[in-house]
Amino acid sequence: MKVLNLQCDHQHDFEGWFASEEAFQTQRSQGQIECPICGDHQISKMLSAPRLNLLTSRTQSASDTASDVPVTPVSAPSTAVTPSTMPADMQAAWLKMVQHVMSNTEDVGGQFAEEARKMHYGEAEERGIRGHVTPQETQALLDEGIGVLPLPLPAALKGSVH
Repeated sequence: MKVLNLQCDHQHDFEGWFASEEAFQTQRSQGQIECPICGDHQISKMLSAPRLNLLTSRTQSASDTASDVPVTPVSAPSTAVTPSTMPADMQAAWLKMVQHVMSNTEDVGGQFAEEARKMHYGEAEERGIRGHVTPQETQALLDEGIGVLPLPLPAALKGSVH
């Protein structure tokens, strides 16, 4: 199993697990890999350091001399804040917010504009809803004073919420 650090064209970083390098290349060329944040299919593999268990694979014998250099694992400080860690934190917060919205709203699909109007004009009980509308329908709702918030969702999040 290969674990790869991936990035979409919008600079969203995520991880992918593949049976082999060939499996990754095949899936990427067929557009089967999607950014979990924005749904982009333009994915590139980022550089990453392999995990090496050098200490467990090497035994220290009495014949080792002082000229041997001891092998110690090296890791980055866990408190380091870099530009690459900030987007990951923001992505995690965005995903958490999206999952909260999906868990606490009813999916009305293409009937969103109609349902929002019914609630606004008192013809239906108010509740949290989500669905699909065009940009023109969104603007029309806003013009009527109906508060809506566009929330683009990648296909991976449109299924069941875990």
